Amino acid sequence: MNAEHPEEGVRVNDRRRIDPETFEVREQATAPASSEEEVLEQDLSAADAKVAELTDDLRRVHAEYANYRKRVERDREVARDVTIGGVLTELLPIIDDVERAREHGELEGAFKTVGEALEATCAKLGLETFGAADEPFDPAIHEALTSETREGLAGPVVASVYQRGYRHAGRVLRPARVAVADA
Repeated sequence: MNAEHPEEGVRVNDRRRIDPETFEVREQATAPASSEEEVLEQDLSAADAKVAELTDDLRRVHAEYANYRKRVERDREVARDVTIGGVLTELLPIIDDVERAREHGELEGAFKTVGEALEATCAKLGLETFGAADEPFDPAIHEALTSETREGLAGPVVASVYQRGYRHAGRVLRPARVAVADA
C-alpha cells in the first residue's frame, strides 16, 4: 500500500436522504457544474425542439385556414354566379319580348323606359349577348336551325340570327339560334 494511493476496494456511496443512525434529513450533495450545464443544455434543446414543433403546427393550421377561406370565397362566388345566371335565364323571354318590340317600333313611352332599364340592369349583372351575322359558326355557342350554301366560304358562318344568344360569367345561358351558310 502506498500512502499516496491507498488501495481502494469496494466503495459505497450512501445516497439516502435520511441518516439511518440519527434519523435526520441529510443535506443533498450538489451535482458538479458541468452536469448542471449538460442538464440545462438538454432542457434548452428539448424546449427548442418543442418550439419548432409548435411553430410548424401553427404554420400548418394557418395555411389550412387560409386555404379554407379561399375555398369558401371561391364557392361563394360560384354560388353567386349560378344564382344570378338562374335569374337571368328566367328573364330571357322578357328581354326577347323587349327586343321584338324594338324591332317592330313598338318600344315607346313608359314601356321603352322599363325595357331599357331591364336591359341595363341585366348588362350590369354581367349578361352578354352574342350571335351576329357573318361571324364564324361555333356549335358550342350557336344552335343551327337551318343551313344554306354559299360560294367562297372557308368554313361555316352564321348567315342570319333568329334569336340572340346569352352568356353570363363565361357560361352560355342560351345558345344563339341561327341559320348557317357553308361552301
